[in-house]
Formats: sequence, structure tokens, C-alpha cells
Amino acid sequence: MRDVPAISRRTALRGAGAALLAGAAGCAPARDPHEISLWNFYGPGGQNKSQSDWISKLAADWNATHEVQVRLRYVPNKDYKAGPTLQTSFSAGAGPDVFLLSPGDFLRYYNGGALADLTPHLEPGVREDFLPEVLATRLVDDRVFGLPMEIEPLALFYSEDVFERAGLAEGDLPGTWDELLGLAERLTTPDRFGMLFETNPGYYQNFTWYPWLWMAGGDVFTPDQRRSAFDSPATHRAMRLWQDAVRSGAAPRRVRGEGGNDTISNLAQGYCAMQQLGIWGIAEIAEQAPGFRYGVTPMPAPPGGTATTALGSWAMVANAYGANPEVAAEFVAWALGSSDPACVERMRQWNTVAKTGIPPRYSVRRAAEAHGAFDDGPMRVFADEVMAEARPEPRYPPEVYRAISDALQSCQLDGADPAAVAGAASEQIDTFLAGYDGAAIQ
Repeated sequence: MRDVPAISRRTALRGAGAALLAGAAGCAPARDPHEISLWNFYGPGGQNKSQSDWISKLAADWNATHEVQVRLRYVPNKDYKAGPTLQTSFSAGAGPDVFLLSPGDFLRYYNGGALADLTPHLEPGVREDFLPEVLATRLVDDRVFGLPMEIEPLALFYSEDVFERAGLAEGDLPGTWDELLGLAERLTTPDRFGMLFETNPGYYQNFTWYPWLWMAGGDVFTPDQRRSAFDSPATHRAMRLWQDAVRSGAAPRRVRGEGGNDTISNLAQGYCAMQQLGIWGIAEIAEQAPGFRYGVTPMPAPPGGTATTALGSWAMVANAYGANPEVAAEFVAWALGSSDPACVERMRQWNTVAKTGIPPRYSVRRAAEAHGAFDDGPMRVFADEVMAEARPEPRYPPEVYRAISDALQSCQLDGADPAAVAGAASEQIDTFLAGYDGAAIQ
């Protein structure tokens, strides 16, 4: 494998990139050069009013001082993250000028040539203001192709009311995987599951499973990233944990609402007693279920392992094939990558008011701390305890993601043997790596 400093048109039309850019390189719909589109799953009109208001104000602030106007398009969560909406738009040559990407899907769009280089639009010193491990998954050959909006670590949320009714206290929180399964079984009733893991296939499920793989001592690749390390006892163990949770009846085969990331439909409404969730759950509960009493703790580790979280993070990116890629890139830099106090305040508001996250920039973190954002409660637990051991969400090509997803689904829901599916997935990954010619996999 090698890093590629620039994607040629021929290279861009290989593999997954061919489907992605089939329309982008051909006859695309006419576009207005005086307008750029921003697709997102927050608003206007999204489920969370504070987040919808924030994205609307972002566009309004830009439009008040720039000739090229930003037009927002809201795409519902399930359609944006797990549906074909974004990919289909690029295949038709009608992809948005600015859009949001997680690390899990970064290489699909970078290797397809769809991401504009943001580096020329960043002020000196701004890159150093971003946490390096979070920015790294958006770098290729030291060039920036996306700016993180937040950091979203995962933890274990639990219902305090359920714990109290079961005669449990904070000291009874699970410290090992066996304790987690035992507690989940104890808290399971005919009307409630004790624990909830994501069961819907997709990037989010993979993202939430990776920490269990890491805590068991496993990984997807060898350290040099040249071969698969997926077929290992650690992989088998992490898959078996999720399989055992469903097999025992302590975790559901189907999750409610929008999926395992839906705090309200699953935990707050009593579908489960414990749920693996990201820090965004704090804001969701505060806005949609303010009377719900809950606690947060790091996810338990197996004996000999260390509690480790995955750092999710959505980033804004600019479409290299849009109507005005230069202005789109300028907008992303203005929105999230400026040293202007207005930008710092904007990101503080996003991470600790409109939404809850760990700021991806040191200056924003300092501003949030000055406002007491991490002084107490679940936000303090995330900042001080959950973040103690953390790894960024990996960026894997779609072919690697699918091999892992298929293996996980087979084990979790179909009762397949973890060793057998891990071996098959590892062979698929090695076959893909033998011909891979894209940006470095991280």
C-alpha cells in the first residue's frame, strides 16, 4: 500500500470509486455557481431543535457576509448514515458541495477523488490546534481533506431507576465482560433487556464493536497495515461477547428507533437497562427526556485488558467536483478551522450546548472548560475517565468494512462460529489488500 498525493481521473474510477463517481466525471446536472449546498442530518427541521438551530445559524452567519450563499438540505439520520442517499447523489453527479463524513467512510470518497484539499484555506497554526489523533484520519500526505466538528467517545449508559429497583448501586457497575453479561442477565425482565448493542449492520455497528476488539488485544491489521490480523483469539472473543449477549436473551436482536445510537427510544424509554452509547446521548436526554435519571461509566474490559473507547467524529468536507469547490473549501475552513473568536465560540456552542462532545480543538476545549462544561456529571466522566484510554475510529475502505460487518452480523444474529467467520473475513481482507492502491489505511 502507499499514500497517493493526488488521485488521477483514471485512478479515481477504480473499484468503489467507479460507482461513486460514475456520474461526477460525466454529464452532471447544471449547478448555480453562486450557491453551495450543505447536506447534513441535523437541520433545519431535525429531531434535535438545538442542533437544527445551530446548523441554521451557521448558514445564516455565512450568508450575511458572502456573495455565494449556502443552501442547507436536511437528510434524516437513517437515510444519511445507513441509506444510499449520499452515495446515490455522487453516482448521479449531483453530490452536495459540502457534506459530513465519519472516518469510517472517508476512504470511499477520498479514493474516489471526491474530496477537495482544504490545506490552502487554513490559517497558519490552526492545524496544530486540532487534536492530532482526530485530525489524522482526515490527512493524506500531510494534506487536510476534512475538519472534525467534535469528538464522540463511547461509554456505558445505565438507568439509575432500574439499578435502584434492583438493589444495585454505583459499586455494582461491571468491571469485566463476565460481570457485564451477568448484570445484563440480572436486569433482564419480560419487558426490558438488560443490555443493548447495535444490531443494525453499518459503519456505526462496526465503530461500536472496535473497542471490544481492542480491549481483547486484537486489531484488524498487522502494525505495518500490509496484512490482516483479524483472525485472532481476540477477534473471536470480542465477537463471542456480542453473540452471548443476544443468545442469552439479555440483549435484543432488534433495536428500536433509529438504531443503537438512539438514546431515547432504547434507554430512556425503558427498552433496556444499559446501552453502549456515545457522548451525544447527554444532549439528547437533556432535550428530549429531561426527567430521565442515568449514569455513565467506561465500558468494562476483559481480564488483562484496559477499558478503551473509540473516538467517533463527524467532519465537514468539500466536494472536489461541485459547482464551486474553492468556495466550498473556504466555507469549511471558515466554519470549523478559523482562529477567529467567533469560530471558537461556534464550536464551543456545538460541542457543549447544542450537542455534547469533546471539542476537537485545544482552544475550544479551553473555552468550554472556562464555562464549566466538564466540571461535573456525565460530561466530567467522559472527559476524565472515558477518555483516559482512547483510539480514533479507524478509516477502512468499504471492502474491509463490509468483511468485518458481515462477520459481526453472522456471529451476533445467526449464531455463526466466531473463528470460522473471522477466518473467512481475514482471507477477504488479504485478497483486497493485495490489489489496493489508495490512501494509507489507518
